[in-house]
Amino acid sequence: MLSYITWTADPTAFTIPFIGREVRWYGIAFAVGFALGAWIVSKIWKHEKLDEGWYDKLFLYVIISATVGARLGHCLFYNPGYYLNHPIEIFKIWEGGLASHGGTLGILIAVWIYSKKITHRNMLWTLDRLVVPVGFVAALIRLGNLMNHEIYGHATHLPWAFRFIDNIGFVQYGQTPVFTLPSHPTQLYEAFFYILTGFVCLWMYWKREDYKYPGLIFGVFLIGIFLSRFFVEFFKNIQETFEEGMLLNMGQLLSIPFIIAGIWLVYKGLLSKKDKEKTC
Repeated sequence: MLSYITWTADPTAFTIPFIGREVRWYGIAFAVGFALGAWIVSKIWKHEKLDEGWYDKLFLYVIISATVGARLGHCLFYNPGYYLNHPIEIFKIWEGGLASHGGTLGILIAVWIYSKKITHRNMLWTLDRLVVPVGFVAALIRLGNLMNHEIYGHATHLPWAFRFIDNIGFVQYGQTPVFTLPSHPTQLYEAFFYILTGFVCLWMYWKREDYKYPGLIFGVFLIGIFLSRFFVEFFKNIQETFEEGMLLNMGQLLSIPFIIAGIWLVYKGLLSKKDKEKTC
C-alpha cells in the first residue's frame, strides 16, 4: 500500500471583511520573511555599531528591489509573451509568481546603487552582511509555495510524497479513471537547503567573523542557494511548456552564473583570509 501525505491546506489564510480581499499564506510568508531578515540585519548593524541611517535606507532599497526584481524575473524569464501582451498582469503580485533569480538580480542592482550613493563602500561589504538571513527568508517563501500547492515535483512512491490539490483525485485515461501518483514536495527540499545555508551564514558571521574577508559569506550564500536549487530542479515539474525537452530547465540555466560567481568569490575570500592570517 502506498504511503503518502495528502496535503489539503487552504492557500487562503483569511478574507478581509467588507472588501472581500483574500490574504494568502504565501503573502504572509513573504512578509514574515522580510521582517525576520530585517531583524537579523538590524542585530548585525548594532553589533558593528554601524550608521542607523544606512540601515533604514538599505531596508527600503532591498524590499523594493527584491519584490520588483522577483516579479519581473518570473514574468520575463518564464512567460514573457503573455506578460508583454498583458502588462497589467505584472502588477498582480498577490496571485503569486516570483523568481528568486530575478529577486537576486534586483537586489544586486539596488546594492550597487546603495553602495555608490549611501555607504561609498564596495558592494561586497554590504552583501556579506545582507545575505546572512536570506536563506531563512527564501525558506519561508518556499513554504508559501507549499501552502499554494505549487512548484512541486514529479510523481514518486517515496513515503514522504505529497498529494497536492491538482493530483488528489482521479484523472481520466480513455475509459478508465486512474488515481494519480503523489509527488516530490520539492518546496520542502529547497526550504531545507535554504535553512541550512542560513545557519551556515549565521555561523560564518557571528562565530568566524568572515565578514572581514570581502565576498566570502556572499559566495557561500550563492553556492548554497543556487547549487541546491540546481539539483532540486531535477525533481520538479517544468513551470512553462517551452521547457519541455530541455536538458536543463530555465531555473537551472539561470542558477549556473550565480554558482560560478559564488565559487569565484569564495576562492577570493579565502585568499584574502589566508593573506591576512600571514600578516598577523
